[in-house]
Amino acid sequence: MIDKYSPLPIYYQIEEAIKGRIEKGELQEGEMIPSEREYAETYGISRMTVRQAITNLVNDGYLTRRKGKGTFVANQKIEQKLGLTSFTEDMKARGLKPSTKLIDFQISEARGKIAAGLGIHPGDEIYEIQRVRLADNIPMALETTYLAADLVKGLNQRIVQGSLYQFVEEELGLNIDYATQELEASVARETESEVLRIAKGTPVLLIRRYTYLKDGRPLELVQSIYRGDRYKFIIDMQRG
Repeated sequence: MIDKYSPLPIYYQIEEAIKGRIEKGELQEGEMIPSEREYAETYGISRMTVRQAITNLVNDGYLTRRKGKGTFVANQKIEQKLGLTSFTEDMKARGLKPSTKLIDFQISEARGKIAAGLGIHPGDEIYEIQRVRLADNIPMALETTYLAADLVKGLNQRIVQGSLYQFVEEELGLNIDYATQELEASVARETESEVLRIAKGTPVLLIRRYTYLKDGRPLELVQSIYRGDRYKFIIDMQRG
């Protein structure tokens, strides 16, 4: 119910009502919600007020508008706490089926920042791997990984279509210790939009990860482009 005498704005009450139905599962992903006119008539309020509430929910990622069709419940974002886990581990922990589409796998020569990030000399051989990471067959991220060929020996296309961390730890016996990550906002370029099945210019999350072994050696340098409409990261912080 809408309380017109409440200090809370009416549009905010409508937002919370719709959001509550989505979170309780009463409105399912992909389901069309009632029209602005229907909401206005039900609550005895103006369509402008309803429009403001729906626009806010669209901006927050709860709803999505489809031109000429209506407004629908959006696919909800996958939440991930930032930590030193692989994509495969993250998706399995959420009950999703992870898979990988290999775009490119090659041995090349390290240059500039790549060589510096891996702690090797320019010209040394590296593995350069580009993969699309999927959850329940939906593309989530475009990932480019660089590893020193002398450190991660025996890597092949079959291995990188699964969990790279599992291979490094269980097959090579290397102990992964920690990583540093850089996050920034970006927009999808043409190639990224094609493989992630989003429109060019769509907001994405750009993440760079530098991963290290227990003996201090750099293991990998990874640049990932995550879909902003399907993913959100959570960071736990402690004062002091």
